[in-house]
Formats: sequence, C-alpha cells, structure tokens
Amino acid sequence: MSQDPASRIQDMLAFGEFGGVNPSIEDTSTFTFLSVDKMEELFEREVEGCFLYSRHMNPTNHYLGSAIALMEDKEYAQVTASGMAAITSTIMQICKAGDEIVSSRTVYGGTYAFFKNFLPKFGIKTHFVNIVDIEAIKSKITDKTKAIYCESVSNPLLEIADLKEIRKICDEHNLQLIVDNTFSPMVVSPAKYGADVVIHSLTKYINGSSDCVAGVICASRDFVLSLRDVHSGAAMLLGPVLDSIRAASILKNIRTLHIRMKQHSKNAMYIAEKLEALGLNVFYPGLKSHPQYNLANEMFNLEYGYSGILAFDAGTEEKANEVMMKMQEELVGYFAVSLGFYKTLFSSPGHSTSSEIPEDEQKEMGMSPGLVRLSIGLDNDIERSFERIKKCLSETELI
Repeated sequence: MSQDPASRIQDMLAFGEFGGVNPSIEDTSTFTFLSVDKMEELFEREVEGCFLYSRHMNPTNHYLGSAIALMEDKEYAQVTASGMAAITSTIMQICKAGDEIVSSRTVYGGTYAFFKNFLPKFGIKTHFVNIVDIEAIKSKITDKTKAIYCESVSNPLLEIADLKEIRKICDEHNLQLIVDNTFSPMVVSPAKYGADVVIHSLTKYINGSSDCVAGVICASRDFVLSLRDVHSGAAMLLGPVLDSIRAASILKNIRTLHIRMKQHSKNAMYIAEKLEALGLNVFYPGLKSHPQYNLANEMFNLEYGYSGILAFDAGTEEKANEVMMKMQEELVGYFAVSLGFYKTLFSSPGHSTSSEIPEDEQKEMGMSPGLVRLSIGLDNDIERSFERIKKCLSETELI
C-alpha cells in the first residue's frame, strides 16, 4: 500500500457549506437544474459535481463512499442501504443468465442463501468450495465462471482466504475477485492482493454503534459508474439507496475506526488466549493454533491486530445456549447477532447468522452446533470481562 489506511481517510477532508468541520448533509431526494441541457446530459452520463436524484447519487453519500474507497485503495465506491444490497447489486451487475460463480462455502448466511436459493431463479449457478483449498477452487472453474467470491476472514469459522493465490486463478481465467472485508476493515487490505471489488457491511465495524444498516461497494471508477448507470446499473435500478443522514453519521464514526480496530483486536487476543488456556477449542487468527496463523501474519496489517471476532466450541447447542444466557446475565455483553459494536455481542451462528446453511453442510465445513461466536467489545477492563466469562464457563461445566 502506498499509505496507511487511516492516513488515507484523514486525507479526505470535506468541509460544510458554511465552513463547518463536518460536510453539510444534503437531506434531499432531488436536485434543481439551471439548464435543460445539463439535466439531459446527466441522464446519459455522470458529470463530476452534478447530482440528479438521490437514488442515483447524493453528495453526502459521495463523501462517505470516497472515504471508504480511500481506505480500501480503490478508485470509487457506491454506498448502499445494507451489506446484502452491496453483495446483490455487485453480483447482478457482473452476472447474467447462464453464468457461474465460485464461492467460499463459509460465508455469511444471507450471502449463502442469495447464492444458493435466489440466483438460480435468474439462471446463475454457484459452486461452493472450501476456500482454503486452492485445488478445489480450480476444479470448479468453467468457461461460464465470471467471479470468485470470498470473505477475507470468513463468517463464522474465521478461515482466511489466500487472496494472492486466488488472484492467480482469476488472472488465468479472466475472472472478477470479489471480497467481503466486513470482518477485517483496516486489518486486511484486499486490494493489495488483487481484489477487483471489496464489499463491506457498514452496519458492523465501520459504523461501530449498531444504530443503522448500510453497505458499500469499492471498485474501479468504471465498475462503480456501471452500477449507477441510469439505464442499466444494478445500484440504480434495484434502488438500494442509503439515507443521506445515516451516511453522514457513518462518515463521522469512520474517523475513529483505526483506534477502535486496535482495541477490538487487543481485547479479542486477550480473550482468545485465555479461553484456549482453559482447554477450549478456540477459533482466532491470532492464535498459533489457528491453521492459517502464518498466512494471517503475511496478509494482515498487524498494526491493527487480528480483528475482534473469535469463536469457541461449547460442544452442543444446549451448552452454547446455556453459557450465552449466563454471559448476558453476568453483563459480559449482549446475546445478539451482528458484530463490531462497542459492547461484546455473542450468538450461536448455526442457529442464527448461518442458519440458512443446511445442517449437513454446516457439519461438513466444521461448524459445530455448539459454536459460540463473540464480537469482542471495547472494554477498558478486559480482565474483568474474562473473569465473568470464566465464571459462566465454570457454571455450565465447560471448564
């Protein structure tokens, strides 16, 4: 990378209309024109500094997209109303009937359901593979394949996609590499390893306060302009517009992302090491026991650690539920889906965020019914948090 991601965000300074230190919020659905010619021109092509309609683009959304594009070392970005809107718009822009995708089998449950259950309605087929098995990826490539899709750090098993090796496959077969980087903003820079499109659910770490739903697509200028083309763009015609007031709120929060990611990672490493020392099977890229620990150290921007998500195996669904209820009672955090909040959140993915994946396939990919996923918060006293977790594990006889 030419520059640290945090520095790139700070370089994007946008002042308010009257000199405010925050950009003015364009709380409007439509924009006026001083000439007929200019309106007609905007229906044919995008003109820098000119806006047509907020479903197409809004100045506030443009500021937010520009900041995240800088962070991800991409030319342009399109913000959307959710992370799923970012995923679906990207795929529908790239693929048509008869095309195929190769996807990691360990992806967010909503992504899995979209690929497996929804895309076939449009004649688009997905091959799910073990993303850490390069030969398995190669075996599914056909002349119909248009893209390889993966998460830089997978949900919920925290597998790491070897983006360098996957990029080689894409180059050989002229494929698009689409990477969901929601679990690891700043920690991983997919563009550095050749990702064509980088997607985030802004709902999670980037916003960080669990008060909105949003997404973003970071890519080349040409691809983003194609997404919002008035006549054929998926982000224009499917209408996944982000409200400008929410965009302004996220833009404010992104300024502290680099600080938050360091603390999330620091706390997660502490908890992961302590849980492993108690004899639990812990999934966390920062642990030497993680099968891709060496790859993590090669790929990650270690200044920001290994991110703030970890998982452990409670053995059974019943034990997982029991320990999570006790952790909520002990004020460790909240029994809730999602991640990236300043408080610790925990859930059992097999029965929540990954429930769309059939049980036999969960078993095949190594997802235990007792898996507990924790999004570690920004606790200043992480030692006390661990003691509470330890108490809950003892009371449920997991240790």
